[in-house]
Order: sequence, then structure tokens, then C-alpha cells
Amino acid sequence: MQSEEQYIELYEQAREMIFSHAPEAMNAVRDQAFEDFRRQGFPSKKVERYKYTDMQQLFAPDYGLNLSRLKIPVDPYEAFRCDVPNLSTSLFFMVNDMFYQGHAQKENMTIGSLRDHPEIVSKYYAKLAKTGEDGVTALNTMLAQDGLLVYVPKNVKVNRAIQVINILKATPQNAQRQVPDLMVNRRVLIVLEEGAEVKMLFCDHTADDRRFLATQVIEAYVGNNASLDLYCMEETHYKNVRVSNVYIDQQANSRVNHNVITLHNGTTRNKLDLTFSGEGAECECYGCVIADKEQHVDNNTLITHKVPHCTSNELYKYVLDDKSTGAFAGRVLVEHGAQKTTSQMTNQNLTATKEARMYTQPMLEIYADDVKCAHGSTVGQLNDAALFYMRQRGISLGEARLLLQNAFITEVIDKMKLEPLRDRLHYLVEKRFRGELNKCAGCKLCK
Repeated sequence: MQSEEQYIELYEQAREMIFSHAPEAMNAVRDQAFEDFRRQGFPSKKVERYKYTDMQQLFAPDYGLNLSRLKIPVDPYEAFRCDVPNLSTSLFFMVNDMFYQGHAQKENMTIGSLRDHPEIVSKYYAKLAKTGEDGVTALNTMLAQDGLLVYVPKNVKVNRAIQVINILKATPQNAQRQVPDLMVNRRVLIVLEEGAEVKMLFCDHTADDRRFLATQVIEAYVGNNASLDLYCMEETHYKNVRVSNVYIDQQANSRVNHNVITLHNGTTRNKLDLTFSGEGAECECYGCVIADKEQHVDNNTLITHKVPHCTSNELYKYVLDDKSTGAFAGRVLVEHGAQKTTSQMTNQNLTATKEARMYTQPMLEIYADDVKCAHGSTVGQLNDAALFYMRQRGISLGEARLLLQNAFITEVIDKMKLEPLRDRLHYLVEKRFRGELNKCAGCKLCK
């Protein structure tokens, strides 16, 4: 049986239940998403954008889904004591795919569940994330029942960064037995009107020692002269599978700073589709990946310059140890008429062992003649001369390797504009290289 057949059968059997526990704005596009998924299925490795990750294999296990919306017994404000505290942020929680209602705060903006704001959701939901073009997005759209809305009105500048903790937990309240595997389908809708500004940090964590499959679709609309800083950091565990698709649309003179940080994971597949729809817009996209054991991290980006005078800059760095696998495929598409485009794409990778594998594929596709575009990639190992130099000065081999790896990844961290996070990441990265991120001190979620 192909992996998609179980999800087709599930939807046909549980359609009424799914509809009854979801808002109308999400249900309005659900049946079309199902038809698109049934037509496409999961993308195979023959599909160019999915050539480095076997999606059929990831979705093959028989995961449970909380379609009846059983309550999850966790108070995140009491239990969460993990690695990115004290950042002077406005703190919110998502437990699996549900917005945690307690202690919600607002600063001339709207943040909350998708079900509570139908007028905004119906206008923007599933307009960027087109189900007819991606099987994973179609699956998420046909099964997602809730999600997070962030809406910033015209000219509102949110001073405090918004931090959202995504907690994966498998055991529902009053359950007779513990659910062994759980699938979560999460949606995020971000809308910035003209002149709005906000900084957002998403942190992914697991609260049970169980296998999780989390699909996530983020849609971000960035209006004229608006500014969005979007940081996505993963600190899960080796049993976790994370598939995230991010869609961003930028209007004239807008600015986006998108950062992906993978510190601890199992299998991760991140996709970014960013489109310049208005002139004078700028984006900076940075990625930081640290992997060891048999972890797998695949980042795939597509930046489309549809209009003139836009600037994009990408820098992704990987440090791979043991038998881990990394992949980066980035494509910049400059369409006809997008003159005066400036674009730079760089992927640099460090393989610390002979068993680690890195696949890199930077691409430029240009249909305009007055542009400045460049791309490059490197894959290398630790410098033997530098290691020898440090060993001669009394530094142990392990410490010398750590220092070189840390220095390599620092360039990406230093480009992050959220200063408290940048300072904290220097500390977390060193902990990660020392193998100290498996359990966070004082965290009640990690058993």
C-alpha cells in the first residue's frame, strides 16, 4: 500500500468529525485540498524539490491523530523551563496544533486561534499555500483543524518580540493508554498590513519520549513598507519527524528576515517559498544546522523575483558529524521584467567525519538581463593544519574540533537581528557541540 492511501481512507471515514471540530474558514478549502492530495499523493524523490528526502517513507507509519480534539494535560507555563528563556518576549504556546488560551497578551495586535477570527482567516487562509502544487501542503490543509493567527494592523510596530513555543505531546487527558505515535498538522497565518513590524520566534520541542510526525504550513503576508523577522528553531529529539512549508509574499519596500535553526532533531524537511510581489523589497534568509548520529536535515528554498529592484541574500551553513545527512537546494528565479535584481546565495558545509554526507544544489534561473546574481557552495572537512596548530599549543583534539566547528557556524548566528536570541544561541551551539542538549536542566517536560 502506498503511504497516501491510508490518509485518503482516513479522510473519507472521518470527514464529518474533522469538519465538526474546525472553523468554517478552514473547512471551506478542505475538500479541494483532499482532491488535490488524492491526485498528487506524496512527492517522490523523482520530484526535483524532494529528491533528497523520501516522503513516502516518512509518512508510511500508522500515526494516530487527535481528530476528536481530546485535551492534552499540560500547563506549559508551569512545565516549560527550556533553553531560550528570558528574552523579554511576549510568550505564547501551541500544544500540538492548538493555541493555548491561557495568559494571552495583545499589543495593538491580534494573536490567537484561527477559529476565533473568521473575518481575517477567510480572507487570507490557504491563498499562498496552494494545495494543487504540493502534496504535503494539501495533506496539511485537509487535516489541520486549528492553528495560530498573528495579525498586525497598519503602521503598528510591535516592540516586544513574539515567542511561540510549539510543544508536541502524545498523551490525552483521561487516556486509558499512552498513544505510541502521533501526527500533528499545524497551521500558522501571519498578516502584516502596510507599515507594520513584528519579530517572531518559533521554538519546537517534544514533551514525550514518543514518535511524532509534525507537518506545519506557515503563510506570511508582508504588506507595503512592513517588516517581519521570523525565526524558527528546532530542539526536538531523534524520534521526531518535522516537515515544514513556509510561504511568504512581500509587497513593495517590505523587509523579511527569515532564519532556520536546527539544533537537535530526528528527520527535518524545511521548504521556503518566498515571492517578491512589490518593487524595492528585501529579504535575508539564514540557516544554521548542527547534526550528528543519523539525523537528517533538508532545507529547500525558492525565491521568486517577479518585479524589479528587489534584493535577496541567502546563507546556510551545516556542521555534520557521525553518520548524519544534510541537504540544501536553493533556487533563485528572476522572471521577465525583474530588472535591477540583486541576489546572493551561499551554502557552506563542514563534514566532521568521513561517514557524514552533504548534498548541495544552488541554482539560478534568470530571464532578465540587468541583474546582479551570484551563488556558490562548498563542502569540506576540518582543517588538519589548524587542528595541528592548536594541538601543539596544548589544546586537546576534542576541544580543538569544537572550537573550529563553533567558529564556522558563528557567521550565521551573528547575522541574526534579534540580539537576545543571538547571544543565547552562541551558548546553545557550544552546548550542542558538547552533546549537552539532550535534556535541558530543570525542564519538567523532558522525562
